[in-house]
Amino acid sequence: MAYTTINKSTDYFNTKLYTGTGSENAISGIGHQPDWVWLKSRSQVKNHFLQDAVRGITYQLRSNTTAAQNNYSQYVKSIQSDGFTLGTDADINNNGSTYVAWNWKAGGGQGSSNTAGSINTTYTSVNTTAGFSICQWSGTSSAATIGHGLGAVPKLIICKDTNDTYNWGVYHASLGATKYLYLNTTGAQATSTALWNDTTPTSTVFSVGNAGASNASGTNNMIAYCFAEKTGYSKFGSYTGNGNADGTFVYTGFKPSFVIFKRATTSGASWCIIDTVRQPNNTNTLEFPAANLDAAETTGNYQKDFLSNGFKIRSATDNFNKSGDTYIYIAFGQSIVGTNNIAATAR
Repeated sequence: MAYTTINKSTDYFNTKLYTGTGSENAISGIGHQPDWVWLKSRSQVKNHFLQDAVRGITYQLRSNTTAAQNNYSQYVKSIQSDGFTLGTDADINNNGSTYVAWNWKAGGGQGSSNTAGSINTTYTSVNTTAGFSICQWSGTSSAATIGHGLGAVPKLIICKDTNDTYNWGVYHASLGATKYLYLNTTGAQATSTALWNDTTPTSTVFSVGNAGASNASGTNNMIAYCFAEKTGYSKFGSYTGNGNADGTFVYTGFKPSFVIFKRATTSGASWCIIDTVRQPNNTNTLEFPAANLDAAETTGNYQKDFLSNGFKIRSATDNFNKSGDTYIYIAFGQSIVGTNNIAATAR
């Protein structure tokens, strides 16, 4: 049984559902200050909108496109200790439309410069307890290291040039530093020194090459969301599909509340997102548009069991379980047992 120092996972990550009003809309009950807010309309064909405290909360990026960031005062206008306030834009607050917000807590604000790497970050906002940091720096288009502040080796890095139309670069420890994926595409893993400089991250820095997806030219600002694993709270691993409805069981050491899946070895599969707030029952087949798509929520074949110590695939669909293919996953949740055998809330 996994023990964790995080007795209440919602202090650091939480999923929040809301209905749009068309007027300024205060969303509360998140359980922490959300330094990274990821919004998606459930009922409309709309982009994913990602906003964070490091770039400035009114600046938004879209995970399903290569577009540069925009400064929109009528998306997320501000963040508070227990939520955020929305403006009037119909993309994120259309009257009567339904939405989901995924929320992570970093350092509680914009942070400060990290000087551990060969490039000093403009800002790094760090939560070492939860293993999450947000880093911003000016790109150099040449090999460099960036200080992440986690004090532990990051297993997942999601990176974007905020000023230009480059892809979203993804480092995942299960693939290694010679490989990369793009969050905004269905492409398979690819090999290149240009993204992560063939160098595994350390407890102080991660390495970048000369690719626009990880370290574009010096006129451009880069943003990276970095995650280290925390026992009983987060896990970034992989599994092999078996092509059967009696699918693979994956041990995480906690009950997942949010998982992103991606087939890595062959192309054509989306970045599928599942959470237990929209989908509280294991028999539910609610299908949410992937991080690389703008589609509305539908029913489909995203069948899985979220268990007390991991998850089990219950579908032979290629998005989750093609025989012989490797899948990566990104999981957050809550261990049954917390520090010093203190019981922790589990779904």
